[in-house]
Amino acid sequence: QVRLVESGGGSVQTGGSLTLSCVATYETNYMAWFRQAPGKEREGVACIVTGSGDTYYADSVEGRFTISQDNAKTTVFLRMDSLEPEDTAMYYCAADWRGGDDPLSAARYTYWGQGTQVTVSS
Repeated sequence: QVRLVESGGGSVQTGGSLTLSCVATYETNYMAWFRQAPGKEREGVACIVTGSGDTYYADSVEGRFTISQDNAKTTVFLRMDSLEPEDTAMYYCAADWRGGDDPLSAARYTYWGQGTQVTVSS
C-alpha cells in the first residue's frame, strides 16, 4: 500500500505560478498528476517514469507545466506557470501505473492522494 500526500495548492491570479508536491511512502513505476474541475471528468495532466525520468504531458498544459522528481524518486513536483482560470481544479497525485496505451489514464493508476485545490482568478 502506497500513501500519497499532496501539498502546495492555493489561489493565484491569471499568469501566476504554483508548485505542487506529492510525497509517496514507497517508490513506484510512474507518478502522475490529475485534476478534476466541478462537473468534469478527472483528466491527466502530467506523469513521470520514475526509473528513467521520462515525462508525458496533456496538450492543455504542455509548455506551461513541468513535472519532476527528487533523487529518492518518492516525491514528485508539478511546477505550474502561466496559470489560467481554466486550470482551476482539485489536483490529485497518483502512483503505480498498471500499463496500457495511455500513461495519463486515471483508470490505470492504483494509488491516489486526497487532492489539493488550485484556484486561478482572472
